[in-house]
Amino acid sequence: MEIILKYFPDLTEEQRRQFVALYDLYIDWNAKINVISRKDIENLYEHHVLHSLGIAKIINFRPGTSIMDLGTGGGFPGIPLAIMFPEVDFFLVDSIGKKIKVVEGVAGALGLKNVTARQVRVETMKEKFDFIVSRAVTAFPAFVSLTRNRIRESSFNDLANGILYLKGGDFEEEIKDFRNRVSIYNIPDFFEEEFFETKKLIYMKNLKYFLLTIWE
Repeated sequence: MEIILKYFPDLTEEQRRQFVALYDLYIDWNAKINVISRKDIENLYEHHVLHSLGIAKIINFRPGTSIMDLGTGGGFPGIPLAIMFPEVDFFLVDSIGKKIKVVEGVAGALGLKNVTARQVRVETMKEKFDFIVSRAVTAFPAFVSLTRNRIRESSFNDLANGILYLKGGDFEEEIKDFRNRVSIYNIPDFFEEEFFETKKLIYMKNLKYFLLTIWE
């Protein structure tokens, strides 16, 4: 928890309570349904919670913003972001029901009224959102193709509506066809720990303006 306060010292008491509670909740749920590597659970705050909050370093979502976390897994980045932005609506989706069960259990125990979780495939959805966030559930071109009709056109945040995609490693090949349409933020600019050395945040604005060709 200390590492969260290191970079976000102005949390409310309620936010502190919720972040503190995450550890025991994930220890408990992970023993029942494995959503985080058991070798990595001790690094929950650095590798999962803080990594998710990298998004909060580039945008302060305004109240009323709607965000879909696609392929949320155990609730990342959606749950940490929902704690950070209690007046923002988060829709956490995954195609695997047992993962959604974990998300619902964690969100319920934390009292997060701004989180909705659903087992669904994005291809079948009709809802639209201001932003779609994810922690690299698939290759970036495939993610763009999956989400191209799920983003609202009208924006009211400092960043135009679009994708916020946490990614690690070498992804130059993945984004070569998007190079002029994306902004890439280096997570080490925000967090000094070695874990973040190769981590990036890819932002691409409203997909309405992107013509898909090679994936159709």
